[in-house]
Amino acid sequence: MDNFFSRKQVNRLGAAYTGINNWLKKAGEAPVIVDESSAKRSVKRLQSYFWNNGWFNVNTDYKITQEENQKASVSYYIKPGKPYIIDSLSTKIESKVVDSIYKSNLKSTNIVSGKQYKTLDIETERERLTKLYRNSGLFHFEKEFIKFDADTINTNQKINLNLLIKNRQITNGDATERIPFQIHKISKVNVFTDYTYQNKDKKPKDSVSYKGYNIFSYDKLRYTRKAITNSLLITPGEIFRDKDRTLTYNQINNLKTFKYPNIRYETDPSDPNGTDLIANVLLTPRKKYSANIEFDTSTSNIQIFGIGFGGSFLTRNVFRAAEILEISARGSVGSSKDPVDAEGQFFDISEIGIDLKLSFPKILFPLKTSKIIPKYMSPTTNLIFGINAQQNIGLDKQNASATFNYEWKPTPKITNQIDLINIQFVNNLRTDNYFNVYSNSYNRLNNIALQILDINSDLLDPQNGNLIIPVGTDTFLNESITNPDTDLTPEQQQEIRNINERKERLTENNLIFASSYTFIRNNRESLYDENFSIFRTKIELAGNILNTFSELTGQRKNSNDRFEILNVEFSQYAKTELDYIKHFDLGKKRVFAFRTFGGIAIPYGNATSIPFARSFFGGGPNDNRAWLPYELGPGSSGGTNEFNEANMKIALNLEYRYNILGALNGAFFIDAGNIWNVLDNVEEEEAIFSRLDNLQDLAVGSGFGLRYDFDFFVVRLDAGFKTFNPANDKDQRWFKGYNFSKAVYNFGINYPF
Repeated sequence: MDNFFSRKQVNRLGAAYTGINNWLKKAGEAPVIVDESSAKRSVKRLQSYFWNNGWFNVNTDYKITQEENQKASVSYYIKPGKPYIIDSLSTKIESKVVDSIYKSNLKSTNIVSGKQYKTLDIETERERLTKLYRNSGLFHFEKEFIKFDADTINTNQKINLNLLIKNRQITNGDATERIPFQIHKISKVNVFTDYTYQNKDKKPKDSVSYKGYNIFSYDKLRYTRKAITNSLLITPGEIFRDKDRTLTYNQINNLKTFKYPNIRYETDPSDPNGTDLIANVLLTPRKKYSANIEFDTSTSNIQIFGIGFGGSFLTRNVFRAAEILEISARGSVGSSKDPVDAEGQFFDISEIGIDLKLSFPKILFPLKTSKIIPKYMSPTTNLIFGINAQQNIGLDKQNASATFNYEWKPTPKITNQIDLINIQFVNNLRTDNYFNVYSNSYNRLNNIALQILDINSDLLDPQNGNLIIPVGTDTFLNESITNPDTDLTPEQQQEIRNINERKERLTENNLIFASSYTFIRNNRESLYDENFSIFRTKIELAGNILNTFSELTGQRKNSNDRFEILNVEFSQYAKTELDYIKHFDLGKKRVFAFRTFGGIAIPYGNATSIPFARSFFGGGPNDNRAWLPYELGPGSSGGTNEFNEANMKIALNLEYRYNILGALNGAFFIDAGNIWNVLDNVEEEEAIFSRLDNLQDLAVGSGFGLRYDFDFFVVRLDAGFKTFNPANDKDQRWFKGYNFSKAVYNFGINYPF
């Protein structure tokens, strides 16, 4: 090799081989040395497993067989025998109160006659009973009071179970005695709104009583009575329930005004029976004000380089009822790939926006809603306002929005949200810049014009012979629509109508006045739970209120036979989305995940299309990864525009995730889906979903990826290959984009679903 390469190259090659070999040594699992003590432990574990599942007469053994090359195999032998079946369950409960509660809840028991014995069922029953008793007023009850014993002598493989619950044992000096359990009630609830360790021996300076609650403060009381009591599920006069304490923890945390609370119970000294409890709720306020500053850099298909900066300012307890006001602002400057009227400036793109969010820990509504949405559901009302302005980004937009919504959680797994009012106004400032931004549309229009117009036409630039923007493009487009030239073929006329339809839709101002309902069911227990499902559905209606108002007030329609509000044709449509995600934990850091998504938005009444801000798109790192964002579809049209979108979408994703080494993980995936136009004003046949046969236009992408887990977030790199491309000719659709030169590489943060 020295004769063919230089000595330096050979050394580098050797170092590379050494590095690869060292990596191979560390990869995978180390060889396991035969250890007889490990085999004995395995036998005991096997025996324990079968015993805990009803095979009490199980026999286990092992045998180590030596093989060649210093290898050996271990064989385990199991003879389980006949399993034991539960025959009967009897009880011996000393306390009458405990026995009464047990008998009234027998239907929920996990111990069923005729079922094979399992230790897990016994443990589950103990947990059920403990939870039942502690939510039925038995403050002193613990799981250790519940005992089970089993009679298996001469029962013919049957088990007679006995449930034993003795009275509570207490100690008075040197003597001990057992007393029956009693139901405890809450006599008082004391709330300390500014508790600290330093204040524990001080007397409160301010106090107020409200509906049986005593509210104290070591300084001036800064919260209204309702703000505090609406967050407490522990109620004076009610029996003790463990779940009330848990719900109170959750509700106070949702306020985001106090740190994690401390709730303590003590026996009321004024009760001679010793059954009354005093609940002390110790609250430590968070800082009233907090702020943060953000800074980032970015790149996209619009700008080659961008700098973003922003920050937020948060105020707690604004009106003394635990409200939260958050004001955030963001701005950015960037350099475009093809600056328009930039006059040589490097930073020719700018954007600035400000948002205001005011949250109330209750439902703001003229009628009382506590019976429908009680306080344990953590009801919240949000008022959100935002304004955003862009310069030299596309058409230069001004965007204003306002939202009034409600959120509540009936259970920890279910979230409901109603956007009662969701208003968005989009004002395009530079509509004459359309064909500079959307160059694909310009090229298609220019190619037709060059075939029709005279070379000396005033619509053409004498220097390059192309259509002048915007005078030439707009004039040729309008004349071709209103007075079609006889030289235009039917295909060219259709192409021009398609270009004009898209231009009108993307340059028109939008007024969206919508209402929506969103339902989410998420049974994921934690970030480390990989066996869960998430279901989300959303229904949105827009324009109905404005349309009714226009009709009742007798407004006249414009030349397009549509109503206008503030000189803007408001949008009217119905939209629905369904999204389902399921993860299967296969063990050893292996996960199989899939997602299905379907959405459709139908314009009607005052609109014939969906606003760009409410439409669907395909492709990107969280969708079909073999296509770039907005590159896929609609249908089999081939993505002829810069930003392809439509009003119907279907997406399917499958992904197998596995561990490679340490924090490095891998994945194989298959993505399928597309977008289509349906029941709107688009006429392009390839883009329309008109029959079930159009499902043949589902695009399929597949590929692999690497993920590096930093615990608090995951960095992801995916390579997607066009496996089935519906935009190609029918004999060129499968696997024609399956090489690395045509792959799409996606960089993302966290998993796509």
